[in-house]
Amino acid sequence: MSKKRSRLRRWLVVALILMAVIALIMWLLRACAPKPPEPTPPEKPTRPEAQSADCPDVEVVVIPGTWESAADDDPFNPHSNPKSLMLRVSKALGQKYSANRARIYTIPYIAQFRNPTNLTDHQADYNDSRRQGFNRTAGHITALNKRCPITSFVVLGFSQGAVIGGDVASLIGNGRGVLKADDQDLVIGVGLIADGRRVEDQQNNIGPNPPGVGAEVALGGILANRVPGITMNGQREGGFGTLRDRVQGICAPGDLICDSPTISNPLRAIGQLAGAINNPVHAMYATPKYWQDNGVTATQWMYAWAVRTINDAPHPKHF
Repeated sequence: MSKKRSRLRRWLVVALILMAVIALIMWLLRACAPKPPEPTPPEKPTRPEAQSADCPDVEVVVIPGTWESAADDDPFNPHSNPKSLMLRVSKALGQKYSANRARIYTIPYIAQFRNPTNLTDHQADYNDSRRQGFNRTAGHITALNKRCPITSFVVLGFSQGAVIGGDVASLIGNGRGVLKADDQDLVIGVGLIADGRRVEDQQNNIGPNPPGVGAEVALGGILANRVPGITMNGQREGGFGTLRDRVQGICAPGDLICDSPTISNPLRAIGQLAGAINNPVHAMYATPKYWQDNGVTATQWMYAWAVRTINDAPHPKHF
């Protein structure tokens, strides 16, 4: 019995040694085997170091408000409405900078708002006006970026123009078009006065910050598609996305375009909205009467902010 047990122990020891040797060999084979190459992440497209000499360092895209533009206006010398609020900002910027440093491009579009409660009103529908303004703004930015890939953008808008500019900025900031997601940083500033889709916490609110919302937000749940020619789109999905901290918003308390209360009578509200475009509060952002920031008017503030933004913008090389 003892001899059998001894032989069994020897066989067990041999088996354990063999198993250990096999395990060691397997480990060595795995350790020495060539590792498959790690997948290479796709290269982020790089921008060119220089661009054509006729490309501006900064393109200032200006979108006038209702009745302040026309579809055939000259984008480099707008004259359809000499009293346009945005001209106070854009003309001053044009006088300060050369077109090589900061070129001013004012979007020409219908800029009308037909009141469907007034049968004698033969203006273009708001939907048609807003759509044309949006398409021309987005199209201009896309086309210029393709030709001048390192040009920066500043977008300025008032009233209907602020809705359009804000909608374009929202798409860019949320990666939904106009510019590629990699080019979001090229939008260095967005300035909106009396934005009809304003929501209090979606931008930097300058000066007085009224508690209401934009008229399109206030009416969005009630009149989204119920009045022909006037679609109230509500608030912007995703706000301004990555551009949030670059968007400056100005809204005067009591301006129904951007400071609308809860709506109880939708049809009456549409008439009020049409009239609000020309009401004293909405029409006087160039004065300190209804909005000011330490004595500075909305147009003065927007000009000074645009100057700071342009001064801080990159200086691309040209060939």
